[in-house]
Amino acid sequence: MVNQAMRNSFVHTKAFGLENLPREGGYVMYPNHQGKFDVLGIIHVHEKPCTIVIDEKRSHLPLANEVTRLLNGVRLDRSDIRSQVEGIMRIAEEVKNGRRYILFPEGGYTFNENHLQEFHAGAFKCALKAKCPIVPVVLVDSYIPFGRNGIQPVFTQVHFLEPISYEAYEGRSTKEIASMVKKAIQDKLDSLKK
Repeated sequence: MVNQAMRNSFVHTKAFGLENLPREGGYVMYPNHQGKFDVLGIIHVHEKPCTIVIDEKRSHLPLANEVTRLLNGVRLDRSDIRSQVEGIMRIAEEVKNGRRYILFPEGGYTFNENHLQEFHAGAFKCALKAKCPIVPVVLVDSYIPFGRNGIQPVFTQVHFLEPISYEAYEGRSTKEIASMVKKAIQDKLDSLKK
């Protein structure tokens, strides 16, 4: 389905750093959030099956609903604390059992293009509970495919950065972990601008 959507919309996504992805076990990928295409780009280049964490309201939009359902993704209701806790526990348990998740620490996006927004510390609770590797992911030009008119080809990039092991963030607060991941992503974005 993702490959078909990309062909039909003339989107070409190039992956970098696939060798950084852990070979065994589960992990959580934390990418910057640019737009509606972000999940499709990551799924397209990620070699192993993975799934998503998505806001309950946004998950019912066309295409998002189908992708969430097919991937058995986790829908989090930001207005219901109990739902959030249950979701975090489910994600942590599934990651411990080898599942790979995509979770956007910025929450939503506001057509911020290649600029980072605030990272929400709560997004890192599931990785902390799972004691799993954190994989920072840098998306470049991912806001263009569904944010433009026309049928010109679009080229996007997905950069998988070196994972942060549990030992490297053990004992840190979720706010400190959020800062670590945001810095890694920002440093990569800065290096790509040069």
